[in-house]
Amino acid sequence: EGARGHVHVYRPAEERAHVRAKGSDVRSGDRALAAGTVLGPPQIGLLAAIGRGTVRVRPRPRVVVLSTGSELVQPDEQLASGQIYDSNSFALTAAARDAGAIAYRVGAVTDDADTLRSTIEDQLVRADLMVTTGGVSVGAYDVVKEALAHVGDEDEPGGGVDFRKLAMQPGKPQGFGSIGPDHTPLLALPGNPVSSYVSFELFVRPAIRTLMGLPDVHRPTVTASLAADKALTSPKGRRQFLRGSHSDGSVTPVGGSGSHLVAALAHANALIVVPEDTESVEPGAEVEVVLLG
Repeated sequence: EGARGHVHVYRPAEERAHVRAKGSDVRSGDRALAAGTVLGPPQIGLLAAIGRGTVRVRPRPRVVVLSTGSELVQPDEQLASGQIYDSNSFALTAAARDAGAIAYRVGAVTDDADTLRSTIEDQLVRADLMVTTGGVSVGAYDVVKEALAHVGDEDEPGGGVDFRKLAMQPGKPQGFGSIGPDHTPLLALPGNPVSSYVSFELFVRPAIRTLMGLPDVHRPTVTASLAADKALTSPKGRRQFLRGSHSDGSVTPVGGSGSHLVAALAHANALIVVPEDTESVEPGAEVEVVLLG
């Protein structure tokens, strides 16, 4: 304060230098954001910057995931004879969130049709999409089929769920339909861990991303060279999806073909697709690969 000094100017100031011109960011009438754009922090900031307090959006769908089976217990609980840990509900809930949904994990429901029906009806209030896993195979007692036969208001049927055998491996038994008075879509997946996850990638993930209005609903696919010690075999008439590790234009099978091999699935970053009309694929052959990550 009170100090004196001198400012020396060595060049003249340019006219309108360092002045931000009106419309230099986005001009009136320009498209600021295209339809289908996912709104993150920068996009929301742009909307505020151009004075848009509200825009029409597709909200993230709410997905409720539940697994069925009296043999299922939760992690950290003590296993008894004939029991296994419920891994499906955790994996599928994480997969739903990865796809962009708001996901709720209900956990395991016992093999009782009334209990399952009541649980599903309770969850419909917060579900844009229901996903179940287990209880859809051909057996003496298919709890999911029985429970879903009478879900929702009987005077306002939701359309029902259709159960089919698909020509694919893993994931042959599947169910799809709508339930309840609001016709909430439901996908019923098989109970084997690999089958349920592959089914999620093929059917549930695209459904979630379609509900979000995204243009690319499917995982990207590439062609890669099969790096294997021996030929891959596949049942005729079924499209097979094998776990694989993809890198630098080649893909290596990971683990066996069993639908219970969770460890092999955890080390895979791709699915090797063997067409339904192909029974053998030799090492070095070009194969279709679905990239998971």
